[in-house]
Amino acid sequence: MIFVPIVVRGVRAALVLVALMSASCSAPLLRMPAGPGEPASDAREVVANATEACRSITTLSAEVGVSGKVDRQRLRGRLLVGVAAPASARLEAVAPFGAPLFILAAVQNDATMLLPRDNRVLEHGHPDQILAALTGVPLDAEELRITLTGCWNANPRVQLARQYGPDWREIHVEPDHVLVLHRQGASGPWRLVGVTHNIEQSGRRWTAAYRDFQNDLPRSVRIASADSERAGTFDLTLTLSQTETNVPLGPEVFRVEIPRSAEPITLDELRHARPGIRKN
Repeated sequence: MIFVPIVVRGVRAALVLVALMSASCSAPLLRMPAGPGEPASDAREVVANATEACRSITTLSAEVGVSGKVDRQRLRGRLLVGVAAPASARLEAVAPFGAPLFILAAVQNDATMLLPRDNRVLEHGHPDQILAALTGVPLDAEELRITLTGCWNANPRVQLARQYGPDWREIHVEPDHVLVLHRQGASGPWRLVGVTHNIEQSGRRWTAAYRDFQNDLPRSVRIASADSERAGTFDLTLTLSQTETNVPLGPEVFRVEIPRSAEPITLDELRHARPGIRKN
């Protein structure tokens, strides 16, 4: 177990609570009990209990409704999403009729995005950069899978753990994340209800908050950046439906057939266009 100095712990805990309790001046992501909390000794057991169901998931496919704001613009859209362990993902932006507005497929750190209607393509990009250009959220394929399933490593490297009453835990884990877990009463299962990402590592902080659990999986995921004054801020709610788990997704799912006539598109052009997300 790795410990950090008391001063750093205090500052970091304050940053985490700010990130979890606020989201760009809108409704709080989580409502945690007030008070400083107390040291907790059961961090690994709590995380293992909370992630028991999701750790068995190797694939997930779902229809995902997207609503919220990116850079103060109100956005909404509908995606078909498929993810597979360890790091494969496919997203299609559904149009009212005809071809998808975009198709994004990624395996590890190699992603391709096709705009079928514009006949334009971005090849061999980083998935987190492409997804950030599309939606504002910097997720790679593995992080997208973890975020949609609300999962985490069952044996995290714990830096600090605190409890807020018997039913709340705040657990700081390496490399630079904070997990918030909750249960409904002493007999209820622990659930991962919030994760703050990359507090110091990247200079950007963002939080995922989970609600509406069915079969131990969240059906609502709210993701929001903590730095409301910076460019590239976002506050989006993802609503999952038609969810299927552990249905085989072959390698062909994570490939995109590119027409020979397709013209290249840059990340900057993609960022300004944001195809498939309607602006209100």
